[in-house]
Amino acid sequence: MLVVARKRGHIDSVPDFEWLKCERPDFDFLDFVEAERLVTAAEGEWRTMILVALRTGMRHGELIGLRWQDVDLVAGRLTVRQNVVSGLVGTPKSGKPREIPLGDEVKAALKAHRHLRGPLVFCDLDGSMLTNSTTRHPLWRACKRAGLREIGWHCLRHSFASHLVMRGATMTAVQELLGHATIVMTMRYAHLAPEVVRETVRLLDGVGREWAEKSKAAAK
Repeated sequence: MLVVARKRGHIDSVPDFEWLKCERPDFDFLDFVEAERLVTAAEGEWRTMILVALRTGMRHGELIGLRWQDVDLVAGRLTVRQNVVSGLVGTPKSGKPREIPLGDEVKAALKAHRHLRGPLVFCDLDGSMLTNSTTRHPLWRACKRAGLREIGWHCLRHSFASHLVMRGATMTAVQELLGHATIVMTMRYAHLAPEVVRETVRLLDGVGREWAEKSKAAAK
């Protein structure tokens, strides 16, 4: 269509596009019903951590590195400033902080979860940092109680992104919330948004008629 537009004089040149290579969707995620079942089945403080993971899309290392000072329940947002990998605290994977808005359910859960064991939002009974091993089994127990397959914490991040896309969120908005450095990583979820894709294609409806009408008007 752009080539035709150039030949008819509507544009001077055809832009040189670099096509994005999208990864094949090889990830697992929970559907809406499964996610609700998991939250309901989770025990104690693990319910809050699972809920926050499902509603924010934070990485496991970002969850266990989250501090109360980075949570603003009045404004309804949290700031991801830390990521924990193999027990070492560093910056988020993107290299910069990002803000994530909090829904009413998450705000209420975090308010009820408030403790005085230390600066970390999610921590052990003595306030020490959680690890992969200490968080793995509580999640599996919740899966078993909910009648679900065993999943990892990253599945909750995939579920967050998948649910947003299926609800019509734009890829750029999802990219920002997930903290992806490039849109290529986020595009793995694009196949979940058939309605969004169809609506995007419909933007071209009538373009040919508009060009024809403009050509007739210019010829007069």
